[in-house]
Amino acid sequence: MTLYPKIIIDALATVTYAGTKKNLVESEMVADQPAINGNKVTVVLEFPRDTDPFLKSTVKAAEAAIKYHCGKDVEVEIVTEFKSKPRPEVGKLLPQVKNVIAVSSGKGGVGKSTVSANLAIALARLGYKVGLLDTDIFGPSMPKMFNVEDARPYAVEVDGRQLIEPVEAYGVKLLSIGFFVSPETATLWRGGMATNALKQLIADANWGELDYFILDTPPGTSDIHLTLLQTLAITGAVIVSTPQQVALADAQKGIDMYRNEKVNVPILGLIENMAWFTPAELPENRYYIFGKEGCKQLAEEMNVPLLAQIPLVQSICDSGDKGEPAALNSDSATGLAFINLAQAVVTVVNKRNREQAPTKIVGIK
Repeated sequence: MTLYPKIIIDALATVTYAGTKKNLVESEMVADQPAINGNKVTVVLEFPRDTDPFLKSTVKAAEAAIKYHCGKDVEVEIVTEFKSKPRPEVGKLLPQVKNVIAVSSGKGGVGKSTVSANLAIALARLGYKVGLLDTDIFGPSMPKMFNVEDARPYAVEVDGRQLIEPVEAYGVKLLSIGFFVSPETATLWRGGMATNALKQLIADANWGELDYFILDTPPGTSDIHLTLLQTLAITGAVIVSTPQQVALADAQKGIDMYRNEKVNVPILGLIENMAWFTPAELPENRYYIFGKEGCKQLAEEMNVPLLAQIPLVQSICDSGDKGEPAALNSDSATGLAFINLAQAVVTVVNKRNREQAPTKIVGIK
């Protein structure tokens, strides 16, 4: 059979690309006229990105289609190109981000996400450029706390790469897996799927220039934490706990994780959340429901600063549920508490950067 370009194009038109549900020609993936040299055919296929999950299967299907239409003896070469430039390698991600702060807790239910949201907003109100990544893949809460549950991030082209544009709310750039999954449906993903999704939210997003990049991490120690440590050079971690002993024991495990010799991420300080209960009708009263100054004692034992003691006030919970975090109102006692926390974080980060070498990305397998 004499080979000519139309036969090759017709063969490629029988191959469906799963990313568009259209054939390769309709999807405009055939980047150039097929090159024919005797019995050899070279086809250039252009994919959206180098991480395209359908790349290998599409290439194999294209080779099979050409051989089927042109003969088994035809030598087929498929060259792949990409509309988006490859993702930068680990170690060169987010070059415009000055400080990466992990907000962690040893256990759930201590108000870590509330602290993360209010810390990010308070830093923004102090005039800093702030990004917030909700890394809790299985329990994302930031879209609700920022009142942007209906937001749908879109793609933008930056320096030849297709990147996710973070949602902006209250002066904070925000991304969460909650923007991409149904809030009514459980996320049933294996560990690898979750970590790959997290990497995309970090590396394939248009974070731009940031003074502080806040990571709201899941409770405990998990694959997610290890992925963060292997992907980003974390400036330091702040640990959130309540004063009760069971929470403090788990907080200590979180501190140990970051202080592990293979991790070596500085602990910037502890935050005691729900430090005491103050009823609205008796604003001067303090009731130590979960114990008194447990975090203060742990901070002294672990030789780290106590950054803040945040009271248990109903308005903090109510404002978070309404998507209007307490830090937005710096005239209130709770709003002022988060502004003071943000100022304390700025102070300890500056001190850390003056006195300690930059954190290295973890190489644990």
